[in-house]
Order: sequence, then structure tokens, then C-alpha cells
Amino acid sequence: MRINKDIRDTILKRLFISLGILLLIRVGTFLPVPGINHTDLAFYLQRHSVTKNLISTFSGDNTFVIGLFTLNIFPYINASILVQLILGFSPKLSKLQKEGDLAGRRQINRLTRFITLAWAIIQSFSLAFYLKQVLFDWNYLLAIEIVVWLTTGAMIVLWLSELITDYGLGNGASLLIYTNIISSLPNLASKIIAENSENFSISSILGIILLIFVSLYGIVFLQEGNRIIPLLSSKQLNQASSQDSAATNNYIPLRFNQAGVMPIILTTAILVVPNYISNLGLLPPINLPINFESLKFVYWIGYFLLILAFSSFYSTIVLNPKDISDQLQKMAVTIPGIRPGVQTTFYLKQLMKRVTLIGATMLAILATLPNFIESTLNITSLNGLSTTSLLILAGVVLDLVREVKNIYYSNIYNNIYQ
Repeated sequence: MRINKDIRDTILKRLFISLGILLLIRVGTFLPVPGINHTDLAFYLQRHSVTKNLISTFSGDNTFVIGLFTLNIFPYINASILVQLILGFSPKLSKLQKEGDLAGRRQINRLTRFITLAWAIIQSFSLAFYLKQVLFDWNYLLAIEIVVWLTTGAMIVLWLSELITDYGLGNGASLLIYTNIISSLPNLASKIIAENSENFSISSILGIILLIFVSLYGIVFLQEGNRIIPLLSSKQLNQASSQDSAATNNYIPLRFNQAGVMPIILTTAILVVPNYISNLGLLPPINLPINFESLKFVYWIGYFLLILAFSSFYSTIVLNPKDISDQLQKMAVTIPGIRPGVQTTFYLKQLMKRVTLIGATMLAILATLPNFIESTLNITSLNGLSTTSLLILAGVVLDLVREVKNIYYSNIYNNIYQ
């Protein structure tokens, strides 16, 4: 009974810390930045439908407040992605990460924070100078004030997210993204219903339900599925009777989706560039007879192929077969039937290619599935129910379940051996 009470108290304490900080950040998002006339902003949004639609995607409504925490955790997410790419091309930093000591982690965390600060300043400047065409009383002093407020807010959010990670339940950055996605779902549902009220039928409703079910099932499989590589130590090689049990007890879990949502993010970032440049008016209008259905089909093929390419590329950054082979050789551990050294490296490389291909293909299918159903059933705004969002939602829930299990088992262990 005491163990159960300790576990319950620990989980509730961590849960309340996470919820309290998330509520604080949510409230801070709606605290207006001083100096901005939001009446001018609302007037501008009513006259510009493109900006209004973009704002409604983030705010969940037709109104928008530029608040202290408007940048939220996004500068840190962009910085983390950039650091992951730097680690893939910098042997020195990659070595620090692999060694896993406290000093190395601190150095990488310090680099991530500096890049987060730089990214927050860039995003703040972009927003401040974009407001020049919105606010009638815009001036350079106001722009500097906006940059200071938004950058400060972004760094406060980063600090609060780290508090959640250290003292709360779950990963702070992931929970903030999870909260943003969940808060936008009611607006997405109402938008789909409003725009497709005349097209809704039993087949379309069943199609949407099938899309959600298949996507969630596939995402959980991608997140949890792995290829088991059995391992055998030199000590166990001398004990013929324990070889079978050793193969099952010691293994490397090679996940199907090593890259996570990175391939989708990179693919979207590339494919959105032409549309972004066109909306800014940087390209002259081209009047050509274009079949939009065939253009959409070409876009889907490009989307599918780019996700495959980025998944393969990013998996080689996350896992290096040569490094794994060297680590196994240092620990006097082998893969049954495979010689240590070059043969192990070749075996791991071939196995990673197959596993990555399966995971990348599934990820690409799940990413293009909403487009296919949207076109087939003639339903608009279904793209808002993206695979990236579902991947994040499922990943956060699975991480929370793992953390609760870890707390449960660690409390039992501490109470038994105290």
C-alpha cells in the first residue's frame, strides 16, 4: 500500500507541475506585447484573406494576439533540428554526443540554446518588419521593442519547458507541441464540417474514420516497431547451454522509423518554397494551360520520393554501422553467425538499408494518405489532419506511458532496497 501511495504521489506531483507550467505558457501567449495596436492588426486581417487563413491555423480563431509567448517553443525546435544536422557533419560534436558524458551533453545543450536565441531573434525581426505594413504607427523603436519582448518570451518558454522535462511528467518541448496541436483540433473539425457540409456522405465519413484509424495504427507501429538483432558475449560463447537464452536476452532494437518526423519536415520545407516565393510576388505570373489534377499527382510523387530520400539520409546520420560494430567489438560482443569487424559492419549496413526502406515507405504512404482520401472523397481541409501532427501526438502519449512505467518500477525498486 505504501508503494502504491508513493507512486501515486510522485505521478500526481509531476503531473501538476507539467499542467501548471503548460497553463502558464498558454496564458502568456495571450498577454499582448506593449506598443502593438491590435485594432490595426484585426483590420488588416479582415482585408487580407491569405494572412487571415495563416493566422487562423496557429491561433485557432480569426482573431490573433501577438503575445509574450507567441513564438512558443518553435525557435528551440528549429535549433534542435539544426543541431542534429550539425552533429551529422561535425566529427568533434558527434564524438561528444557518443561519449555521453556530462560535459559533452552540457556543451551540446549550450550550443542548442545559443542557436535558439539566434533563431528567436531572426523570427522576431521577421515578424516585427512584417508588421510595418500592418501598423499605422510603426517605427524602428517599436520594432526593437517587439524583438526584445518576443525573444525574451521564447527564452522563457525554453526555460519552462526544461523545468517540465526535469521536474514534471513528459518532455517539455514535446508537450508544448502536443498542446498546440490539440488546441487546434476543434477549429480543424469545425472547418472541415463547415466547408464540406454539402459533400458529406456515409462514404466520406467512413473514409475519414478509416484514415484516422489506419494512420494511428501505422504511426504506433512505426514508433514501436523494431527489428531485433540478437547479441552474444564472449563469456556466453563458452557456455553452449546458454546460447539460445543469450540470443533472446541481449539484442539491439533497430527501429523502423529512426528519423521520426524529420523527413516530413524537410520535405515540406522544400516543397513550400515555390508557393512561398509566389505569394510574396517575387516571381512574375506565368499564364500557362496547366492541368491541376496532373500537377497535384506530380506533387504527390515528389512528396513521396523526397520522404524516402530524406528518411534514408537521416537514418545514416542517426545510426552509423561502423560505430556500432566498433562498440560491439570493444565490449567483446558479437552477432551470432557474423564475424566481428568488417563483416559485422557490412551486415548492419545491409540490415539498416532494408529496415529503413520499410519504415520510409510506410512513413511516405501515411504522409500522402490524407491527400489521396481528400481527392478521392472530394473533402477539403483534410490536410490539416497531417501525419506529422499524428506522429507527434502518438509519440508524446507513448513517451508518457513509458515515463509512468519507469516511475512505477523505480519506486518499487527504491522501496525494496531501502
